Amino acid sequence: MTGTPEEYRPGRPPWAGGRRAGWPVASSLAIAAVQLAGSFATVRHQVPPRHALDGFAVALLLAGPALLVLRRRRPAAVVAGTAAVLLLYLGGGYPYGPVFLSFAVAYCVAVRSGRRRAAWLSLGGVWLGHLLLAFVVPTSALRGAGHDGWWQELGVSALALLLAAVAELFRFRHERVAAHRAAAQEAARRRADEERLRMARELHDILAHSISLIHLQAGVALELIDDQPEQARAALVTIKAASKEALGEVRQVLGTLRGPGAAAPRRPAPGLDRLPELAEQAAEAGLAVELRTAGDARELPAGVGLAAFRIVQEALTNVIRHSAARSAEVLLDWSAPDALTVRVTDPGPAAQPEPAEPAGGGNGLPGMRERCAALGGELTAGPWQGGFRVTARLPERGAATREADG
Repeated sequence: MTGTPEEYRPGRPPWAGGRRAGWPVASSLAIAAVQLAGSFATVRHQVPPRHALDGFAVALLLAGPALLVLRRRRPAAVVAGTAAVLLLYLGGGYPYGPVFLSFAVAYCVAVRSGRRRAAWLSLGGVWLGHLLLAFVVPTSALRGAGHDGWWQELGVSALALLLAAVAELFRFRHERVAAHRAAAQEAARRRADEERLRMARELHDILAHSISLIHLQAGVALELIDDQPEQARAALVTIKAASKEALGEVRQVLGTLRGPGAAAPRRPAPGLDRLPELAEQAAEAGLAVELRTAGDARELPAGVGLAAFRIVQEALTNVIRHSAARSAEVLLDWSAPDALTVRVTDPGPAAQPEPAEPAGGGNGLPGMRERCAALGGELTAGPWQGGFRVTARLPERGAATREADG
C-alpha cells in the first residue's frame, strides 16, 4: 500500500486526506479567539442589554471550538455537540455574536463528509430550540433578555437556510473536485496499463523473432559443426548478429522505463524501410520472402509503420516456427487512400510441432490483433489454400490523431 498514514487512517472521510494533521487544532484555536473577542465586543452594543458574559458563558464559547478538533473523525457527533452548546448559550440569555461560528463550521463539515442527516437534524434542533426559548418557555433567559418577536425568528430562519445552502454548495464543489481527481487517476492508470501492454507486445515480437532465428541457426550449427564447419560458422555468425540486434531493440524498449531523464533512442523505431533487412534475416533461417507492393507508397505515421513492421515480423516468425514452407509472400497494399493493408501469405503446409513445444497457441496472433485495434484497424488470420494468411488493415488517420494528442 502506498500513501501516507493520513490518507488511510480508519474513520477519516476521503476529503481529509493530504492535509496537515495540525490544521484542525490551529483552526479551532482561531475560531475560539474569534468567538471570545466577538462576543465581548458585541455585548455592550445589543439593545435591550443581554446578560453579561460570565465564566459559564466563556466555557460554552470555548466548548464549541474544542469539539471542532474532532470534526474530521466524528462529524456527526461534533455537529450535534456544537448544536447543544449553542442552545445552552442562547438559553442563558448571553449576547448574540460569533457563537454561531462553531456550529456553522461543524454543519458544513458534516454535510461535506456525508453525514447530512445528522447535520439536518442538528440544524432543525437549533432552529426549533431557539423558537421554544423565544415563545414557549416562560422563564427562558432568552425571553427575559429581550426578544423582538417573529421578525427575529424570521431572521434566524433565513440564516439557517443560508447555512444549509452554503453547506450544499461546498459539498457539491467537493464532489466535483473528487470526481475530477478520480477521473484523472483512472486515466493515468489506463495510460500506464496501455503503455505496459505496448511494451509487452514490443518485447514479445522482438524476442520471439530473434529467439526463433537463433534456435534454428543453433540447430543448423549443431548438425554441421563436424562435417561442414564453415557453414556452421556462418550459422554462428547469424546467431551473433541476431542476438546483438535483439539486445539493442530490447534496451531501446526498456529505456522508456527510466523516465524523462533517460537517454534518447539511438535510432528510430522500426518501420517499413527495414522490411528488406527482415527478409534477409528470414533468408538466413531458410525462408525466402517475396516483398510486393500494390499502389503508390506514401509516408506513414510512425505508429502505423511500427505496427506494420511488427505484424510482418511476427507473421514471418510464425512461418519459420510452424510451417514447412520455405517461402512466404509479403504484400503492402496502398490502394486505399486512408489505410495500409498488410498481407503475409504462408503457402504451407503446417510443420509437425517439436516435442518440447508447449501445446496451445501463443501470444503472436493476439498481439497482432491488439496492435491493429490500438490504431482502429482490424486483423484477420486463418487457413488459406493449404497454408495460412494474415491480413491487417491499418488506418492512417487514427494513428496520426493519436500521435498529435501525445
